Amino acid sequence: MERRTIVSVVGARPQFIKASPVSKRLRRSFREMLVHTGQHYDLEMSGVFFRQLGIPAPDCSLGVGSKGHAEQTGEMMERLEDYLVSQSPDFVLVYGDTNSTLAGALTAAKLNLPVAHVEAGLRSFDMRMPEEVNRVVADRLSVILFAPTQTAVQNLSREGISDGVHRVGDVMLDALTEHIDAAQSSSRVLEEFGVAQGEYVVATVHRAANTDDPEALSRIVEILRASSMKVILPLHPRTREALKRSSLYGELEKAAHVALTAPLGYLDMLVLQKNAHAVITDSGGMQKEAYLLGVPCITLREETEWLETVADGWNTLVGTEVARAVDAIKSFRPATPRTDRFGKGDASERILAVFEDVLAEKRR
Repeated sequence: MERRTIVSVVGARPQFIKASPVSKRLRRSFREMLVHTGQHYDLEMSGVFFRQLGIPAPDCSLGVGSKGHAEQTGEMMERLEDYLVSQSPDFVLVYGDTNSTLAGALTAAKLNLPVAHVEAGLRSFDMRMPEEVNRVVADRLSVILFAPTQTAVQNLSREGISDGVHRVGDVMLDALTEHIDAAQSSSRVLEEFGVAQGEYVVATVHRAANTDDPEALSRIVEILRASSMKVILPLHPRTREALKRSSLYGELEKAAHVALTAPLGYLDMLVLQKNAHAVITDSGGMQKEAYLLGVPCITLREETEWLETVADGWNTLVGTEVARAVDAIKSFRPATPRTDRFGKGDASERILAVFEDVLAEKRR
């Protein structure tokens, strides 16, 4: 009997992490075809993740690269359409909230191919964020919605979406659980930066609201320069360019306690986060990873899609207000234990089971 086909669309670092455990499970029962849009296209942002996570080589690389939102999404859709027509998959699986997510969902829907969305139901309730637009559209177009938490299920219910919703847990917990031991045994990142557990903070900045706003970016640089602790700052290519455009890169270079570095691989980032005094970030994925690793998170945003991390007291939202952020670096410590809101580390197994049930029913 011919195996059913699922086309998985990925294009950015968080999606590679999420796809890693899911792809392994899907290939037990289905013919999975992996499409890399090229949204993160250089070696540090893409290739090293495929190697470290054991993700199969992409069956199709669209090679779109970095562009404005409309141009990037449009090119992805144009190139993806030909591939989906040639494969005629039973499902198109998209992850998260990037332009790759939007392009995959829109293209599939226009071809009348059913869409499944991993991380359905997340909401920051800020439609100025491109990511929020992408989430809402992907959820509206999906027939299977894999929600990571009960909060996500409730968000969908309030929007009138209940059919096809499955609370499966969080796939990033699966990935972390599978790779943390290897990360701790193989990574030498602490030695390379000359730091020990609790002696530093690790920071990342990449969201357009921060990188494309010179005033916000200037305040973030001031926060990092004012930190009382050593700061390890892996720089997203867009952030590096924005810092240089704003003449702020030199300000960070002059700060002896700030270590600038290229983007790091997944295993090194896990070790850096696990051993940090705190994580400072505007990344949704790192907010959640910090929580899962038991590390306080200071978020350079005024809202978050991971409300559970704030409710449990492990994440504080400081925006780009310098005094709030600097004080949080010094004094923010969680006062309550973490919960199992993100599941048991078996989300990918649950996703496989849903696909097996749905496609078996379609065959009947």
